[in-house]
Amino acid sequence: MIAESRGPLLSRRRVLLAAASAPLAVACTTPPPAPPPPDPLADLVVQARADAALATAAGATEVAEARTEHARLLQAEVDRARPSGPSSSPAPSSTSAAPPPSSGTPEQVVEALRAAQQAGAELVATAPPYRAGLLGSVVAGCASLVEVLS
Repeated sequence: MIAESRGPLLSRRRVLLAAASAPLAVACTTPPPAPPPPDPLADLVVQARADAALATAAGATEVAEARTEHARLLQAEVDRARPSGPSSSPAPSSTSAAPPPSSGTPEQVVEALRAAQQAGAELVATAPPYRAGLLGSVVAGCASLVEVLS
């Protein structure tokens, strides 16, 4: 008989080492979770700021003040929902930021307000109750501004 000089191929130590290192291998290869989708209110923040700039260019200071306030309140909600993001700028949006207009007409302001009213109304139906109240207020504010300017 030939005597074994090295011991068994699978020692208890090797089995335990393999079992202990298996979770580490899985943890190192697991992809990170996907980032959350952009906040739908972020687009409304961008739109409200653009409307305020257009209203300022058109000489409608009350409309500009109201839309600036809308942007501030919507941004506060975006920041509350996603506290880890930057607090001074909205999340990336599908709307490209255009430079502020050098001139505007009351008709352009009314069109922008109607577009904001429609965009907000579309989100109200799917928003949680606490956001639906904010959106409803913004939509109603835009509707009243349209009535004043028309």
